[in-house]
Amino acid sequence: MRRVAVIGAGAAGTMAAIFATSAGAQTLLLERTRDGGRKILISGGGRCNVLPARVDESRFVTDSSPHTLHKMVRSWPLPEQIAFFEGELGLPLVEEEASAKLFPASHRARDVRDGLVALAVRRGVNLLMNTVVTGFAPSGAGWRIDRKGAPPLEADAVIVATGGLSVPNTGSDGLGLQVVERLGHTVHPTYAALTPITSEAPLFAALAGVSLRVTLTACAAGRTAVATGGFLFTHRGYSGPAVLDVSHVAVRSRAEKASRARLFVRWTRLGEKEWELALRPRGSRTVAGALRTELPDRLVSALLDGAHVDPARALSDLRREERLRVIETLVRGELPWTGDEGYAKAEVTGGGVRLSEVDPKTMESRKHPGLFLCGEMLDAFGPIGGYNFLWAWATGRAAGLGAAC
Repeated sequence: MRRVAVIGAGAAGTMAAIFATSAGAQTLLLERTRDGGRKILISGGGRCNVLPARVDESRFVTDSSPHTLHKMVRSWPLPEQIAFFEGELGLPLVEEEASAKLFPASHRARDVRDGLVALAVRRGVNLLMNTVVTGFAPSGAGWRIDRKGAPPLEADAVIVATGGLSVPNTGSDGLGLQVVERLGHTVHPTYAALTPITSEAPLFAALAGVSLRVTLTACAAGRTAVATGGFLFTHRGYSGPAVLDVSHVAVRSRAEKASRARLFVRWTRLGEKEWELALRPRGSRTVAGALRTELPDRLVSALLDGAHVDPARALSDLRREERLRVIETLVRGELPWTGDEGYAKAEVTGGGVRLSEVDPKTMESRKHPGLFLCGEMLDAFGPIGGYNFLWAWATGRAAGLGAAC
């Protein structure tokens, strides 16, 4: 019987262990924490956004081949993943229509984590918790896994699902990436992705707690990201799905010391022509009154202050250049920013092992037979909304099946 060691009991690792043992391998799942799956527990505000309701492959981000990425995503189609959770795991999923996200019907992230671990145990996976792996390397016909304070383990194949660097208090430390780089893999520079943006701009300092739906565009050094979704003013800057989905452009512009990213906001669903109509004179209506039909009061005051237009000015008294400034602010307003929250609050890690160095069908390393990589180890991430779990489930399953053969 083939012996498979899986390092990391997060989303990708637990799924890999389930499918490795289901395919007939003697599987050992090693985890540095006492329980594993801690990112599952904190995801979706404790509800766990298991999957997206629909998949747009173009929304994944990678510096590797998009074609290879698409092959990996398609290795386990969304309908089959849904069937696994509802059938094999016995976990009914419900769609949050406003966001096109799938959650467990219980809205309890713990049910997802505990269900996966329980299924792994039922299938025959041996769990080894509170085990700190310090390294792994080829050894004879197989692999040696070194442990802190314990003898090394031997396996025919090793699946590395140690994640990246995001949310380090859950146990992520980047060890797997360091080791595979020493083994000769190309690791694209890592960076915090899906992380809040910070700002010290006095213009928006008093808006903490204000939220709305916007379209946000980030551009820098040939990179552009656009997202439409929730936007939240915080005490430190900005958060919400739209901010997180474009944050990688800002983060990388700082890390690479390239031209600083610029962030532009369309604050409402209305475009230039619609605002032209909305700002036409209408009785004694004021500029602020026209904007309040679409925007929160406090934000209206801040935006008009930034456009240097008196909120109390009647639309009939608004000069052409003032109207154009207001429209520009509403449709293409530049969002001032200072920095980002980094890995501490990043949902995922960008960068990672170049996808071309991994077989897209099995996740096996093209450099080292018997070495399998999945999840955040790989150079890809998706937007908010279950995409990164979909990636973890798909690549974890492929690695488990591949390692068992």
